[in-house]
Amino acid sequence: LLTYLLLKLLKKIATKKLDEERKLKFKSVFSFLNYFVYIIVALITFQNFGINLTGIFAASAALLVGVGLALQTFFQDIISGILILADQTVHVGDIIEIDGKVGRVENIKIRTTRAVTFDNKVLIIPNHKYLTSTLFNWTENGTILRGSVSVGVSYDSDVEKVKEILLDIANSHPHLIKNPPPKVIFKNFGDSALDFKLIFTYNNGFRVNLIESDIRFLVHKKFKENNIEIPFPQAVVHLEK
Repeated sequence: LLTYLLLKLLKKIATKKLDEERKLKFKSVFSFLNYFVYIIVALITFQNFGINLTGIFAASAALLVGVGLALQTFFQDIISGILILADQTVHVGDIIEIDGKVGRVENIKIRTTRAVTFDNKVLIIPNHKYLTSTLFNWTENGTILRGSVSVGVSYDSDVEKVKEILLDIANSHPHLIKNPPPKVIFKNFGDSALDFKLIFTYNNGFRVNLIESDIRFLVHKKFKENNIEIPFPQAVVHLEK
């Protein structure tokens, strides 16, 4: 009881001057450390009452090894959670990508991180994934992001006209940022098309799929209006007699 009261008082003092986000992080770490404090206090109490713990530890050694192996991932999650909270690798509101999945972080707990995907699915990420997988934080450097749409046109197309149309589409789109301005890259002479890439800037990572879709619709429409062909791959077969 005394331990509980002291820990509660310590938590109250430590979180008094913290903002809400840091307070939540501290409470997550503090709740985990509580278990270690209770275990240490319990061991000291048993020893003061003359209870020999050596025999108990020896008898349960095999059990502890088995449990330890079973809980290995669990403890990896917890340690990773503490590291995330300590070095602030990920924040609530960040858009992250891990193992090919993208979501906006809703909360970070001591064992898991909860994120919401583009299609409003809840993504529960075990924190040890941050140690074993490559993490992309889309918004760590700010909310402004780069996107692109690739398109191929026929070899007899006017490449300057293609560039002009693509830039007009990007400059007139309501969800794209004008500074830095969009760019058109002539990527390659493809097997059946001249390959172009439209590069643009936006500030809402969760709209990227809709933005790219809008641009593709507009590209198809504008190219059709200007008689610019988007070819499909063709194979030429030569038959020998």
